[in-house]
Amino acid sequence: MAKPKVAFYWCASCGGCEEAIVDLNEDILKVVELVDIVFWPCAMDFKYSDVREMKDGELTVAFINGAIRTDEQEEMAHLLRKKAQMVVAFGACSHMGGIPGLGNFCDKESIFESSYGKSCPSVDNPNNVVPQKISKMPEGELTLPGFHNTVKSLDQVIDVDYYLPGCAPPKHLIMTALNAILSGELPEKGSVIAPEKSLCDTCERNDSKPEKLSINEIKRISLTEVDPKKCFLEEGVICLGPVTRSGCSEEGDGRCITVNMPCRGCFGPPPEVKDMGGKMISALASIVGLEGEENMSEEDVNKLMDQIVDPAGTFYRFSLPTSLLRRKRMDKKE
Repeated sequence: MAKPKVAFYWCASCGGCEEAIVDLNEDILKVVELVDIVFWPCAMDFKYSDVREMKDGELTVAFINGAIRTDEQEEMAHLLRKKAQMVVAFGACSHMGGIPGLGNFCDKESIFESSYGKSCPSVDNPNNVVPQKISKMPEGELTLPGFHNTVKSLDQVIDVDYYLPGCAPPKHLIMTALNAILSGELPEKGSVIAPEKSLCDTCERNDSKPEKLSINEIKRISLTEVDPKKCFLEEGVICLGPVTRSGCSEEGDGRCITVNMPCRGCFGPPPEVKDMGGKMISALASIVGLEGEENMSEEDVNKLMDQIVDPAGTFYRFSLPTSLLRRKRMDKKE
């Protein structure tokens, strides 16, 4: 009996999701025994033509990581969708847009200017040359994928069957997903293959949190010595545990929490949360500014909020393209 055919592909991402596959260690041998990996260009010498020549639906499942930023990534997402019976959005970037999605606070021109223009002090580019889709050279015509103004999550481009969250997805959930696919015991289409409870619900530090939590200072984790047994929010350090799914570690506590770092939100929201950033801002607003029975003044609250150095990157680090904001407003022509 032929093995199920599996594809792995990356779009706009850092490569960590590819490392997550390698980090299966000896379990990757179990995977290879059960499936036939027929496309994984990051690891082996596969060509796009190999996929184009496949029959429609020939792939059992395609795991696609990374957000959609370029023409090439969008084209490959559509092609793999056509060739695969099932598509899994693998990791935070394909799930929600991820860190590449923070580019939606800018447009293409400003991104190119910051990377190739005079505003970048490390670049020597007097002619202000920027990447072009087509460049004519003595050796012939060179082409590059078109760079989109807007970063999109995978499901904003193609139909997605399942989501495997995380930056990167943890080993135990990858194996859970593979076993579910191979056994046919899959949840409802569109499900996120992770627990539905928030990280706060499973975090051991939750027991130390006072019944009425209030803070009058917001601290940066890099400049703060945090008690490893206390809730980060109690310490004045922003932690996205209240608005983030649990499941990033088998033990229940988050991977970051275990090493005394606050949750950054890479697992995405539990089902009842529609906008992670907005929900976290609301949660934070409910615990700041209280000193005993008296409210802080508006000026004091504004000073407190100014202590959040990067609000956009803090509250929408992984979720901007799928949030209610989506992106910075642009001119109508764009």
